[in-house]
Amino acid sequence: MDVIAQIRQGDIRATARLMRDLDEGDPRAREVLKGLYPYTGRAHVVGITGSPGVGKSTLTDKMIHYLREQGLTVGVVAVDPTSPFSGGAILGDRIRMQRHATDEGVFIRSLATRGHFGGLTASARAVINVLDAMGKDFILVETVGVGQDEVDIVHAAHTTIVVTVPGMGDDIQAIKAGILEIGDLFVVNKADREGADRTYQDLLTMIDLRQTEASSDGWRPQVFKTEAQKNIGVPELMAAIFAHREFLHRDGGRYLAQIMAPRLRQELLDLVLQGIKDTILPRLLADISLDQVLQDIANRKTDPYTVSDEIVGNLAGRMG
Repeated sequence: MDVIAQIRQGDIRATARLMRDLDEGDPRAREVLKGLYPYTGRAHVVGITGSPGVGKSTLTDKMIHYLREQGLTVGVVAVDPTSPFSGGAILGDRIRMQRHATDEGVFIRSLATRGHFGGLTASARAVINVLDAMGKDFILVETVGVGQDEVDIVHAAHTTIVVTVPGMGDDIQAIKAGILEIGDLFVVNKADREGADRTYQDLLTMIDLRQTEASSDGWRPQVFKTEAQKNIGVPELMAAIFAHREFLHRDGGRYLAQIMAPRLRQELLDLVLQGIKDTILPRLLADISLDQVLQDIANRKTDPYTVSDEIVGNLAGRMG
């Protein structure tokens, strides 16, 4: 309980220790999360996703600066590539945001991917909740940038920003991988490059095509051209983020409830599946001679489909 009070009061050391324990899977950290959860739900979570090299970290840095100028506190979750040597985050994103390191109104946490694909790590949602309970007004979540299929962020963010740059074929990739469906705001960064206008127009065209389909949320995605290093276009983007936040809370938060219901469901299912993986699966595997089973599969004496059906059947039998 002391830890909960410390985090709610903004204690940086207590918060950092809890996040470390969460990232390492310490079961005691989960108990602290339970106590913090009633104090969550106030922060506005902004997801920032896109391919490597589009300038997500630079854009995030400018967004932090803008929010701080407005007197708002900011939490940042930067999901970094995993070091092949230590297994930890390379911390490239934190280095780019170093100028905010001494600002007490900003808390930046880097998380290693630990082999997770999809843009978010297993502990990222928990860290978001900690920052929320800590009292941050905005939480910026920058995904690792493993490719155009990183759509996990939509399950954690209230506003999702998809960042592209001219010349990377992002317009085509958006159609292929469903990125278009998750974006509330689109950014053509490095807009001083050749082809920026074409990328901008292509995105507008695809949004128009999408809008012809039935849309229940009533929000029309917007596209912005930015040059993050020069802070060009960032104020306009931030204004749109505030507008989207206001839209979600319109009519008593009706639109916010619409997007949160499936996200809460996904969060719960992910936690249940993680619990099954961590606790029940080891017990099921303990009932069989795993090494022998694997050898039989390798020798084609049996197959993984039959074995998996037997394991699940054993679990179902116990539950029945």
